[in-house]
Amino acid sequence: MTVELSITSNFTFLTGASHPEEFAERAALEGVEAIAIADANSVAGIVRAHVRLKEIARRVAERDAAEAADGPVGPPCPAHLPPPPGLPVRNVPRLIPAARLVLAEGVEITALAATRAGWGRLCRLLTTGRRRAAKGTCDLRVDDLLAPEAGALEGLELILHGPTAEDAAGLQAWRPPARRLARGLAARMHLGLAPRYDGDDARRFDRQAQAAAELGLPTVATARPLMHHGRRRRLADVLTAVRLGLRVDDLGRAALANGEQRLRGPAEMRRLLGRHSGALDRAAALAARCRFDIASLRYEYPSEISDGERPRDRLARLARSGLAWRYPGGAPEKVETMLEHELDLIAKLDYEPYFLTVRDIVAFARERGILCQGRGSAANSVVCYCMGVTSVSPEIGTMVFERFVSEARDEPPDIDVDFEHERREEVIQHIYERYGRHRAGLCATVIHYRGKRAIREVGAAMGLSQDTIGALSSQLWGFFSTNGLEEQRMREIGLDPEDHRLRLTMELIFEIQGFPRHLSQHVGGFVVTEGRLDELVPVENAAMEDRTVICWDKDDIEALGILKVDVLSLGMLTCIRKAFDLLKMHRGEHHTLATLPPEDPRVYDMLCRADSIGVFQVESRAQMNFLPRMRPRNFYDLVIEVAIIRPGPIQGDMVHPYLRRRNGEEEVSFPSDELGQVLGKTLGVPLFQEQAMQIAIIGAGFTPDEADRLRRALATFKKLGNVSEFRDRFLKGMARNGYEAEFAERCFSQIEGFGSYGFPESHAASFALLVYASAWIKCHHPAVFACALLNAQPMGFYAPAQIVRDARAHDVEVRPVAIDSSYWDNVLEPDGRGGLALRLGFRQIKGVREEDATWLTAARGNGYRSVRDVWRRAGLGAPVLARLAEADAFAPLGLSRREALWEARALAGDRPLPLFAGDMEGEGIVEPAAHLPEMSEGEEIVEDFVAMRLTLRRHPVALLRPLLTPGAA
Repeated sequence: MTVELSITSNFTFLTGASHPEEFAERAALEGVEAIAIADANSVAGIVRAHVRLKEIARRVAERDAAEAADGPVGPPCPAHLPPPPGLPVRNVPRLIPAARLVLAEGVEITALAATRAGWGRLCRLLTTGRRRAAKGTCDLRVDDLLAPEAGALEGLELILHGPTAEDAAGLQAWRPPARRLARGLAARMHLGLAPRYDGDDARRFDRQAQAAAELGLPTVATARPLMHHGRRRRLADVLTAVRLGLRVDDLGRAALANGEQRLRGPAEMRRLLGRHSGALDRAAALAARCRFDIASLRYEYPSEISDGERPRDRLARLARSGLAWRYPGGAPEKVETMLEHELDLIAKLDYEPYFLTVRDIVAFARERGILCQGRGSAANSVVCYCMGVTSVSPEIGTMVFERFVSEARDEPPDIDVDFEHERREEVIQHIYERYGRHRAGLCATVIHYRGKRAIREVGAAMGLSQDTIGALSSQLWGFFSTNGLEEQRMREIGLDPEDHRLRLTMELIFEIQGFPRHLSQHVGGFVVTEGRLDELVPVENAAMEDRTVICWDKDDIEALGILKVDVLSLGMLTCIRKAFDLLKMHRGEHHTLATLPPEDPRVYDMLCRADSIGVFQVESRAQMNFLPRMRPRNFYDLVIEVAIIRPGPIQGDMVHPYLRRRNGEEEVSFPSDELGQVLGKTLGVPLFQEQAMQIAIIGAGFTPDEADRLRRALATFKKLGNVSEFRDRFLKGMARNGYEAEFAERCFSQIEGFGSYGFPESHAASFALLVYASAWIKCHHPAVFACALLNAQPMGFYAPAQIVRDARAHDVEVRPVAIDSSYWDNVLEPDGRGGLALRLGFRQIKGVREEDATWLTAARGNGYRSVRDVWRRAGLGAPVLARLAEADAFAPLGLSRREALWEARALAGDRPLPLFAGDMEGEGIVEPAAHLPEMSEGEEIVEDFVAMRLTLRRHPVALLRPLLTPGAA
């Protein structure tokens, strides 16, 4: 039996040169029976190996089932002959969860989780080191391992590694901490025999064995691989160069001497160890004692028991009281039936605490006046509608609840909640305060090498000039979207494709694609637990203050069945909430997302004209081009509008067939009655991600397990690009069930498009409500919409100049920034005609802070008389006054832009001297007036754009119109 107990994967960032999945595959082929992914102070890569080993086990089971049914593959071996040599195709290595602890004293220890308790101790130990250090680093010490609270690391097996530097100084620094650890943890400590492949391994093994005897420790063998295969040596050196900030040519001894530090099979390891090969058997015995399986992690969701009320009773009570709130006149019978059905299904799956957590978070936001909107498969349910998680009425929704909260699939429900982007941090800190940082943490996001980063960092490591790197980056899409045209692209930009270094660089750039670069925080995916989160997974600091994250991403926690609550941000919600506040203040109208007048024909008329600048989701040029052709007339049309201009339907050529059928230019037909039930609402054309999955199940005959693997492949397409492996299975299945090859090809193209960016119907329905809400506000209250949109910036496609121009096109009077009338935010004023005018705020001026505007407005009183008056009373510095002058904010005082700027420049210091701080009542020295030339209209327009990125004067091109069109007025 051979095991490998200290693998360094590429989740030891910029060090390991192979994916955890590659180690799992290679171990299976090499006959290795157990592996431990032991990255430096991290368990980030373990789940990847676990998922791949599950896939290997599935393939082995499939092969066994096929051979049991149909006999062995190929001709049988004659009985009188020995079995031919071959790969151990039925070997499924066992994964031992582990981490390599790199201590501040220079000692390295591989910690193997032998039991669940040991795993919890390892996670808490890593949390301790990570929380006391900055993001991406870990500060662990010998004292942490020997501390009483570490419980003598019970449940862990430890492998002490020899000194990194084997000279006298290195040995002298290593021995004291090694002796302390050996004395304190002798019962579970071993010393690792690891080769360095430098020709001195035999003597090194002797020295290590002697050191183990001195410390009283048994020896175990490990190859300590950095690569799954020796061909990764070049990439390993490039990663080292990137990590050290050097060129590969300058690495010296930091480069690998050879490609031998790879995963090895049993025969190779015994040959290398020689007379110390007993250490290999001891390693196998050690692995046998480590029985903990990462799949056995029992995740406990918070019980959400409140005042002794069971979660089931509390959820039912809140949902039924919410039904009365949503339907004051009585709910339709269909909705009541759906509610009871959903409550029964949630109870069967014990998901009540999850729904209660989401409800409580939303309730907190509502108490604080933070607008929010739930979306996702489970969010579009009667339960969530009644509890206020979503404002999408269940009568509008078309999805079947069981399709996503399914007893058969036994998968966690999907609810994302969007909050105002300016106030989401309040919600995040509330979750930390409620559950504690030991029970709540954000998921990680793994930042992978992609085109530009790969070109930049690999190119620099290979010694390419910045000009060459820039030229390669400029052809990014040309290189990565074409096959066989790389040489032609290089010649087009003046590079020699035959150059050896350039060719090698390009090979490495392609090879490094998809490698993890570092961890970042997820946009808002929270994991909360009943017990300690840091005994489930290590917790570490994020780059942002007051944020903590776990080291697993959303795919990892999904693979382990861990529930995640997504707390996301959306700029349009900020805009809509501010618009509702303005309507309440100026019109006395009280609106929520759920109470806006539905199906307003004027709103749809406006959208049919593509008058949608600033409207959520339909403001892009592609959407504005599509709106007049789509001609939406009801809410479900908006659902389709949101989802159809996406890579999936476009790549699958579904857009034009849908339009032709909608406009009556093509007969609505269905490939079969079964698919007609799936495609009926979209006129026989698949547009949503759920429909693509249903086609795979119904049309291609995918089993639920295959469909689930296809769905996961879609979720990880950008990282792994593995959707196409299902292509043959899909096309053959469609053909077997009688579907045309052309239809099957289009459907699979759509599925591949969803891999780049899929849009489910459940999310489209939620977004469509925000489309309607923002369009309704713009249609009926354009001044309110423009004001709210400007106050919610930065967001969306359009700059403030375009928003202001669009508001004026809708007959909104827009007034300039004025020192006596403006506030930080843009505000609405009576326009004298019964309407509202938009007054631009100080936030539009580049370089002016909200704090400056607060001081200015607080000290304004009955108005200012001069630039010096502002300086004296508001305490603003001369640079801020100069920015106000450049924006022409002093025009109401009768000062031109140049005159105001002249006065601002004359002020010395940030505040007046004490003697001159009061009102001088004409006793000051009168400076002679400066006669400055007036600015031309063109200069005024240029200065407007410099100061505020917009102008209320004529469009710059209007000044050139006589030159561009001679004779034009």
